[in-house]
Amino acid sequence: MATRGFTGRRPPEATGERLPPGQYLEQDFPVLQIGPNPRIDMESWSFTLREGSRPLKSWNWAEFSALPRTSWRGDIHCVTKWSKFDTGWEGVSIDDILAAAGISAPTEFLLAEGYDDYTTNVPVADLAGPKAMVATHYEGKPIEPDHGGPARLLVPHLYFWKSAKWVKGLRFTRKDEGGFWELRGYHMYGDPWREQRFTGD
Repeated sequence: MATRGFTGRRPPEATGERLPPGQYLEQDFPVLQIGPNPRIDMESWSFTLREGSRPLKSWNWAEFSALPRTSWRGDIHCVTKWSKFDTGWEGVSIDDILAAAGISAPTEFLLAEGYDDYTTNVPVADLAGPKAMVATHYEGKPIEPDHGGPARLLVPHLYFWKSAKWVKGLRFTRKDEGGFWELRGYHMYGDPWREQRFTGD
């Protein structure tokens, strides 16, 4: 359930301008999830684009790993109030995924779906250009299972619950449908700079 009992720390002046409201700087990389890590068989791993229940395109691990690569370095922000600076990621941009599928986004919204049955909603516009990727590497190494490996969505300009771990696909939806946390009181969008943590914020 969503709770408002978060506590924070006052940021040093040197880092304050990089911290969204209510955040504190974290040197470690906390592990937060709704349950145990899912068991993922890489021989049967797949990433699938769907429009509703209709599959549009699917890749196995070898095929996905052969797609064009992109990298990003910057800050990430968790709704539990920690922020981590200068994180480095590598993966496949959403633009390149759509190009490889030979399609344009068929709707304005989607749900990212994880192997743990986790879902979270993201407007398609927030995944375009350099804004988002399906990441497979963190700081030059394959992403560890605790942090969502072998692949996770990365949408760094939104609170990190939007960056679904263990991602298995994107399902385009006709309307903005809430995912796991959104249905439990978290904000439908989740902009850290507007402190959109909960419904009504």
